[in-house]
Order: sequence, then C-alpha cells, then structure tokens
Amino acid sequence: LKGIELQTGSFTLRQIKDATNNFDAANKIGEGGFGPVYKGILADGKEIAVKQLSARSKQGNREFVTEIGMISALQHPHLVKLYGCCIEGNQLMLIYEYLENNSLARALFGPEEFQLTLDWPTRRKICIGIARGLAYLHEESRLKIVHRDIKATNVLLDKNLDPKISDFGLAKLDEEDNTHISTRIAGTYGYMAPEYAMHGRLTDKADVYSFGIVALEIVSGTCNTKHNRVKKESFYLLDVAHTLKQEGNLLDLIDPRVASHCNAGEAMVMVDVALLCTNPTAAARPSMSMVVSVLEGRASVSDILTDSSIYASKFDAKKLYGRVEGNDAENNSQVKSMLRDGQWTLASST
Repeated sequence: LKGIELQTGSFTLRQIKDATNNFDAANKIGEGGFGPVYKGILADGKEIAVKQLSARSKQGNREFVTEIGMISALQHPHLVKLYGCCIEGNQLMLIYEYLENNSLARALFGPEEFQLTLDWPTRRKICIGIARGLAYLHEESRLKIVHRDIKATNVLLDKNLDPKISDFGLAKLDEEDNTHISTRIAGTYGYMAPEYAMHGRLTDKADVYSFGIVALEIVSGTCNTKHNRVKKESFYLLDVAHTLKQEGNLLDLIDPRVASHCNAGEAMVMVDVALLCTNPTAAARPSMSMVVSVLEGRASVSDILTDSSIYASKFDAKKLYGRVEGNDAENNSQVKSMLRDGQWTLASST
C-alpha cells in the first residue's frame, strides 16, 4: 500500500454509536468476515452499514488496514463504496454505503418471502455489472486486485437492482512482478478455481472462474451447490450445465421464472461465456474485459475461443470438491441460515 493516500473519512466512535443506537441488536443486519455488520443512520440522514472488527475474527488489524487502503483507492459504480473508518481505542470499524436490496443470493434463491422478482433484462444487467466491476479490479484500477471470494452472497443490490461487489477482506494485491500469488486458501468451495482449490495458485483467472459460476446461478436461479444429507449426495450446477450442453439441451438451464419471457440468445451467450470462464485450464479463461465485451454484444463468443478453450466436458466439479464436501456443506448451511433469517449481508459468511 506504499504511496496510496487514504481518501476516506474518519468517524468517531460516538458518531457510530449514535448512528447504530449503540450497536442495538435490532440494527444488526449480518455477520461478515470481520464480525457483525450493523445498519446505521448518520446525523445528516445518510444510511450506512458498519462493519465491526470482531476480537475473535480470523482477520486482524493488518487485514483491516489493508482493506481500508484497498477500498479507499477504488471508485467504481459496481463496487461497494467505503465512506470511511473508525479507529478508536480497541474499536476498529469500516463504514460503507448501505444497499437496500440485500445480496444477489437472497434475491435469487433465498427464502421465498425474501426473493425478488428479477426479470431477464435485470439479470443480464446484474451479470454485466459484476463483470464490469471485476474488469476494473483486474485491469483498470491503480492496483491490480484479485478478490478471491466472488460468489452470489458477495454481490449486493442497490435500490435500482444494480450490483456492487462486496467483501475485500480476502482480496490480495497482485504485485506487478508476480504472475501468481501462492497463498492460503481463502475462498468458498464450489466457487473456487481448480488450481486455487488444489494448489493455492492464485491469479485473476481464479476470479474469472468464480464469475462463471455466478453467471450460471443468475441464468438458472439455482444455487451452485446443493446437498442432500439423507442421500449424502451433492449437486453442482456446473456439472448439470455440462451435461445439458452435451445433450444439446442448454435452454433447460434457464430459470422457469423467466424462461417464458427470456431472450434465449442472450441467455445462451451468458451460459457459453460462463462455461468458458470455468475452463479448468486457467490460461484458457478469458479476461473480464473481454467477457464484458461479449455480454454487451460488442464481441462474439468465438472471439474468446482459443485452442485450449474447449468446454471442459470431462471436468467433474463434484469430484474436485468431494474431498471437502463436509466443509462446504457446513459453509452452505451457514449461508442458508443467514438467508433464512433475512439478514442483509455485507460480507462473506465464511
């Protein structure tokens, strides 16, 4: 973070206590990677989300300072905006914009009473927005950043249902002289690229893979991972997509809620892009800027095909993640619990 000036506001603990009614439990809206997240209202009426660092958090002060530095350097319509921070006594907090429509995960496949009606144009807009945000992180910002934990719970929706990527607590700075970062595994199984899940090898192409999974979820309206504890079976959306492609029935992947009024051509482009993004060979995955071009119709799917860009028909997501299904099932149940409780989640539940 050398040379980066923090363009963030400084809040006093008194301001934050007043805004959250002294961290009233009624204002708690989620549990993030750092700790609890509270909704608050500042004296000027502005709504905020306060991410409070938990003493028992897996993340510590170093990560906290890193997050402040990174997010303060980033300004983009599809990234959650950081208003400032509060560092007072033993209190460490980040103050974000508050987003009214919770997470993409809850909107698509949360409890029925919390689901939102997302028509096809809205889903396409959300998918393109996420892609734009990632393209900015990877290619356009002053810092080259790998998010590491792109998933539907880490995409928040504002009042206009525009998507914003959240939770940079897991993000890493990719220094210019490094082509990859070998680091501890910090993503979410089911969304993690094979080379990252198995070898801890991290590049921006790991985010591309995760985006591909989220794109499939947007088209299908179905969570990537499902677990049947009775039958002890797991379901991976990526495997289903490959099976349907081999059978020539990819249209069956479209969410029945939008199938009747969906632009089938646009949906197939999104699925084709998703399958290319989830290629098991990292180098064969497209850049996010190219993904944006294809999704917006300025380029075709064939433009991002390479010799190694074959649809990975032999890739078995269930087999890859099978050895960690126990952990994944636990993580998935935590997410489901959070969605069921109707909590607005600013950050990853893992």
